[in-house]
Amino acid sequence: MTPRAKVLWMIGSVCVTALIVVAWQMIANYSGIPAVFLPGPDRAWRALVTGFTTGDLTQLSMATVERMIYGWVLASLAGIVLGAIIGSSKIAREYVAPMLEMVRPVPVSAFMPVVIAIVGLSGGMVLIVIALGAIWPVLLATVHGVSSVEPRLMEVSRSLRLGRLQTLWKIALPNSQPDILAGMRIGLTVSLILAVIGEMLTSEAGLGYHVLVAARAFRSADLFAGVILLGLIGLVSNVALQEIERYMLRWKQR
Repeated sequence: MTPRAKVLWMIGSVCVTALIVVAWQMIANYSGIPAVFLPGPDRAWRALVTGFTTGDLTQLSMATVERMIYGWVLASLAGIVLGAIIGSSKIAREYVAPMLEMVRPVPVSAFMPVVIAIVGLSGGMVLIVIALGAIWPVLLATVHGVSSVEPRLMEVSRSLRLGRLQTLWKIALPNSQPDILAGMRIGLTVSLILAVIGEMLTSEAGLGYHVLVAARAFRSADLFAGVILLGLIGLVSNVALQEIERYMLRWKQR
Protein backbone atom coordinates (compact mmCIF):
# COMPACT_ATOMS: atom_id res chain seq x y z
CA MET A 1 0.00 0.00 0.00
CA THR A 2 1.41 3.37 -1.04
CA PRO A 3 1.64 6.20 1.55
CA ARG A 4 -1.13 8.11 -0.23
CA ALA A 5 -3.42 5.09 -0.29
CA LYS A 6 -2.70 4.50 3.38
CA VAL A 7 -3.64 8.09 4.26
CA LEU A 8 -6.84 7.86 2.21
CA TRP A 9 -7.70 4.56 3.90
CA MET A 10 -7.21 6.11 7.35
CA ILE A 11 -9.35 9.13 6.44
CA GLY A 12 -12.07 6.85 5.14
CA SER A 13 -11.97 4.75 8.32
CA VAL A 14 -12.26 7.86 10.51
CA CYS A 15 -15.18 9.16 8.45
CA VAL A 16 -17.04 5.84 8.65
CA THR A 17 -16.48 5.70 12.42
CA ALA A 18 -17.72 9.28 12.79
CA LEU A 19 -20.86 8.46 10.78
CA ILE A 20 -21.57 5.45 12.99
CA VAL A 21 -21.17 7.58 16.14
CA VAL A 22 -23.49 10.27 14.74
CA ALA A 23 -26.08 7.68 13.76
CA TRP A 24 -25.84 6.13 17.23
CA GLN A 25 -26.41 9.55 18.84
CA MET A 26 -29.40 10.29 16.59
CA ILE A 27 -31.00 6.92 17.33
CA ALA A 28 -30.45 7.38 21.07
CA ASN A 29 -31.96 10.89 20.99
CA TYR A 30 -34.92 10.49 18.65
CA SER A 31 -35.85 6.79 18.37
CA GLY A 32 -37.79 6.71 21.61
CA ILE A 33 -35.65 3.92 23.07
CA PRO A 34 -35.19 4.61 26.80
CA ALA A 35 -31.68 5.68 27.78
CA VAL A 36 -31.59 2.86 30.30
CA PHE A 37 -31.38 0.48 27.33
CA LEU A 38 -29.56 2.59 24.73
CA PRO A 39 -27.45 5.50 25.99
CA GLY A 40 -25.94 7.86 23.48
CA PRO A 41 -22.22 8.06 22.84
CA ASP A 42 -22.13 11.26 24.91
CA ARG A 43 -23.28 9.37 28.01
CA ALA A 44 -20.93 6.48 27.29
CA TRP A 45 -18.05 8.95 26.93
CA ARG A 46 -18.92 10.60 30.24
CA ALA A 47 -19.00 7.18 31.88
CA LEU A 48 -15.54 6.44 30.46
CA VAL A 49 -14.11 9.74 31.71
CA THR A 50 -15.68 9.30 35.15
CA GLY A 51 -14.48 5.72 35.37
CA PHE A 52 -10.89 6.69 34.66
CA THR A 53 -10.82 9.84 36.78
CA THR A 54 -12.82 8.90 39.87
CA GLY A 55 -13.61 5.22 39.32
CA ASP A 56 -11.60 2.03 38.99
CA LEU A 57 -11.57 1.53 35.22
CA THR A 58 -7.79 1.81 35.10
CA GLN A 59 -7.30 -1.06 37.56
CA LEU A 60 -9.99 -3.16 35.90
CA SER A 61 -8.48 -2.60 32.44
CA MET A 62 -5.01 -3.54 33.69
CA ALA A 63 -6.37 -6.71 35.27
CA THR A 64 -8.04 -7.81 32.04
CA VAL A 65 -5.01 -6.95 29.90
CA GLU A 66 -2.74 -8.78 32.32
CA ARG A 67 -4.82 -11.96 32.12
CA MET A 68 -5.01 -11.67 28.35
CA ILE A 69 -1.24 -11.25 27.97
CA TYR A 70 -0.30 -14.01 30.44
CA GLY A 71 -2.67 -16.51 28.84
CA TRP A 72 -1.59 -15.52 25.34
CA VAL A 73 2.13 -15.82 26.11
CA LEU A 74 1.60 -19.23 27.73
CA ALA A 75 -0.47 -20.42 24.77
CA SER A 76 2.03 -19.05 22.24
CA LEU A 77 5.03 -20.72 23.86
CA ALA A 78 3.25 -24.05 24.22
CA GLY A 79 1.81 -23.82 20.71
CA ILE A 80 5.18 -23.07 19.09
CA VAL A 81 6.99 -25.86 20.97
CA LEU A 82 4.33 -28.50 20.34
CA GLY A 83 3.78 -27.31 16.78
CA ALA A 84 7.50 -27.51 16.01
CA ILE A 85 7.69 -31.04 17.40
CA ILE A 86 4.66 -32.24 15.46
CA GLY A 87 5.47 -30.34 12.28
CA SER A 88 9.04 -31.62 12.09
CA SER A 89 8.05 -35.27 12.38
CA LYS A 90 6.11 -37.00 9.64
CA ILE A 91 5.12 -39.79 12.02
CA ALA A 92 3.81 -37.30 14.58
CA ARG A 93 1.79 -35.51 11.91
CA GLU A 94 0.22 -38.74 10.71
CA TYR A 95 -0.83 -39.84 14.20
CA VAL A 96 -1.48 -36.56 16.01
CA ALA A 97 -2.78 -34.20 13.32
CA PRO A 98 -6.15 -36.00 12.90
CA MET A 99 -6.75 -35.74 16.65
CA LEU A 100 -5.87 -32.04 16.59
CA GLU A 101 -8.33 -31.42 13.78
CA MET A 102 -10.99 -33.28 15.75
CA VAL A 103 -10.44 -31.35 18.98
CA ARG A 104 -9.86 -27.93 17.38
CA PRO A 105 -13.53 -27.19 16.48
CA VAL A 106 -14.71 -28.00 20.01
CA PRO A 107 -15.56 -24.68 21.73
CA VAL A 108 -13.45 -23.81 24.75
CA SER A 109 -16.64 -23.43 26.77
CA ALA A 110 -17.01 -27.21 26.59
CA PHE A 111 -13.77 -27.58 28.55
CA MET A 112 -14.72 -25.00 31.17
CA PRO A 113 -16.66 -27.40 33.44
CA VAL A 114 -13.69 -29.78 33.46
CA VAL A 115 -11.25 -27.00 34.33
CA ILE A 116 -13.60 -25.64 37.00
CA ALA A 117 -13.90 -29.11 38.55
CA ILE A 118 -10.11 -29.38 38.74
CA VAL A 119 -9.02 -25.90 39.86
CA GLY A 120 -12.31 -24.28 40.88
CA LEU A 121 -13.64 -20.82 40.04
CA SER A 122 -10.44 -18.84 40.38
CA GLY A 123 -7.99 -16.67 38.53
CA GLY A 124 -6.01 -19.80 37.70
CA MET A 125 -9.04 -21.24 35.94
CA VAL A 126 -9.30 -18.12 33.78
CA LEU A 127 -5.62 -18.39 32.83
CA ILE A 128 -5.94 -22.07 31.93
CA VAL A 129 -9.06 -21.45 29.83
CA ILE A 130 -7.34 -18.60 27.97
CA ALA A 131 -4.33 -20.78 27.24
CA LEU A 132 -6.52 -23.68 26.07
CA GLY A 133 -8.44 -21.46 23.70
CA ALA A 134 -5.54 -19.42 22.32
CA ILE A 135 -3.14 -22.31 21.77
CA TRP A 136 -4.91 -23.73 18.72
CA PRO A 137 -4.25 -20.97 16.18
CA VAL A 138 -0.57 -20.89 17.15
CA LEU A 139 -0.21 -24.66 17.28
CA LEU A 140 -1.83 -25.33 13.90
CA ALA A 141 -0.02 -22.42 12.23
CA THR A 142 3.31 -23.69 13.54
CA VAL A 143 2.60 -27.23 12.37
CA HIS A 144 1.74 -25.93 8.91
CA GLY A 145 4.76 -23.63 8.74
CA VAL A 146 7.31 -26.20 9.92
CA SER A 147 5.91 -29.00 7.76
CA SER A 148 5.88 -26.88 4.60
CA VAL A 149 9.51 -25.77 4.59
CA GLU A 150 10.95 -25.37 1.09
CA PRO A 151 12.55 -28.73 0.11
CA ARG A 152 15.66 -26.91 -1.15
CA LEU A 153 16.24 -25.54 2.34
CA MET A 154 16.06 -29.05 3.74
CA GLU A 155 18.62 -30.14 1.16
CA VAL A 156 20.86 -27.31 2.33
CA SER A 157 20.55 -28.49 5.94
CA ARG A 158 21.52 -32.01 4.92
CA SER A 159 24.45 -30.67 2.91
CA LEU A 160 25.63 -28.75 5.97
CA ARG A 161 25.07 -31.87 8.11
CA LEU A 162 22.83 -30.02 10.52
CA GLY A 163 21.15 -32.05 13.23
CA ARG A 164 17.41 -32.15 13.68
CA LEU A 165 17.37 -29.50 16.38
CA GLN A 166 19.73 -27.25 14.41
CA THR A 167 17.58 -27.61 11.30
CA LEU A 168 14.49 -26.79 13.31
CA TRP A 169 16.08 -23.76 14.99
CA LYS A 170 18.00 -22.31 12.05
CA ILE A 171 15.78 -23.19 9.09
CA ALA A 172 12.29 -24.45 9.93
CA LEU A 173 11.25 -21.94 12.61
CA PRO A 174 12.61 -18.84 10.80
CA ASN A 175 10.86 -20.02 7.63
CA SER A 176 7.64 -20.45 9.63
CA GLN A 177 7.64 -16.95 11.12
CA PRO A 178 4.81 -15.60 8.91
CA ASP A 179 2.53 -18.51 9.83
CA ILE A 180 3.42 -18.38 13.52
CA LEU A 181 2.88 -14.62 13.81
CA ALA A 182 -0.45 -14.88 12.00
CA GLY A 183 -1.53 -17.58 14.44
CA MET A 184 -0.38 -15.46 17.38
CA ARG A 185 -2.49 -12.53 16.18
CA ILE A 186 -5.58 -14.72 16.10
CA GLY A 187 -4.64 -16.16 19.48
CA LEU A 188 -4.39 -12.67 20.99
CA THR A 189 -7.97 -11.89 19.97
CA VAL A 190 -9.16 -15.21 21.40
CA SER A 191 -7.29 -14.44 24.64
CA LEU A 192 -9.15 -11.17 25.14
CA ILE A 193 -12.52 -12.83 24.51
CA LEU A 194 -11.81 -15.65 26.94
CA ALA A 195 -10.43 -13.26 29.57
CA VAL A 196 -13.76 -11.40 29.54
CA ILE A 197 -15.81 -14.62 29.68
CA GLY A 198 -13.64 -16.01 32.48
CA GLU A 199 -14.03 -12.85 34.54
CA MET A 200 -17.80 -13.04 34.14
CA LEU A 201 -17.84 -16.65 35.35
CA THR A 202 -15.45 -16.28 38.28
CA SER A 203 -16.36 -12.72 39.35
CA GLU A 204 -12.66 -11.84 39.19
CA ALA A 205 -11.94 -8.11 39.04
CA GLY A 206 -11.75 -7.00 35.41
CA LEU A 207 -13.69 -5.43 32.58
CA GLY A 208 -15.68 -8.62 32.00
CA TYR A 209 -17.12 -8.59 35.52
CA HIS A 210 -17.56 -4.81 35.34
CA VAL A 211 -19.69 -5.14 32.19
CA LEU A 212 -21.73 -7.96 33.73
CA VAL A 213 -22.48 -5.99 36.91
CA ALA A 214 -23.37 -2.89 34.89
CA ALA A 215 -25.82 -4.92 32.78
CA ARG A 216 -27.49 -6.44 35.85
CA ALA A 217 -27.82 -3.01 37.48
CA PHE A 218 -29.16 -1.40 34.26
CA ARG A 219 -26.22 1.03 34.19
CA SER A 220 -26.26 1.14 30.42
CA ALA A 221 -23.72 3.97 30.12
CA ASP A 222 -21.16 1.97 32.15
CA LEU A 223 -22.02 -1.12 30.12
CA PHE A 224 -21.38 0.60 26.79
CA ALA A 225 -18.27 2.29 28.18
CA GLY A 226 -16.87 -1.11 29.14
CA VAL A 227 -17.66 -2.59 25.73
CA ILE A 228 -16.02 0.38 23.98
CA LEU A 229 -12.96 0.01 26.18
CA LEU A 230 -12.70 -3.69 25.37
CA GLY A 231 -12.88 -2.82 21.67
CA LEU A 232 -10.09 -0.28 22.07
CA ILE A 233 -7.94 -2.82 23.90
CA GLY A 234 -8.45 -5.29 21.07
CA LEU A 235 -7.65 -2.65 18.45
CA VAL A 236 -4.50 -1.40 20.17
CA SER A 237 -3.18 -4.90 20.86
CA ASN A 238 -3.79 -5.96 17.26
CA VAL A 239 -2.08 -2.85 15.84
CA ALA A 240 0.88 -3.34 18.19
CA LEU A 241 1.26 -6.97 17.12
CA GLN A 242 0.98 -5.93 13.47
CA GLU A 243 3.90 -3.53 13.94
CA ILE A 244 5.94 -6.25 15.66
CA GLU A 245 5.11 -8.62 12.82
CA ARG A 246 6.11 -6.01 10.23
CA TYR A 247 9.42 -5.46 12.03
CA MET A 248 10.22 -9.15 12.38
CA LEU A 249 9.33 -9.88 8.75
CA ARG A 250 11.14 -6.87 7.30
CA TRP A 251 13.54 -9.30 5.60
CA LYS A 252 10.69 -10.42 3.33
CA GLN A 253 10.22 -6.89 2.00
CA ARG A 254 13.77 -6.56 0.74
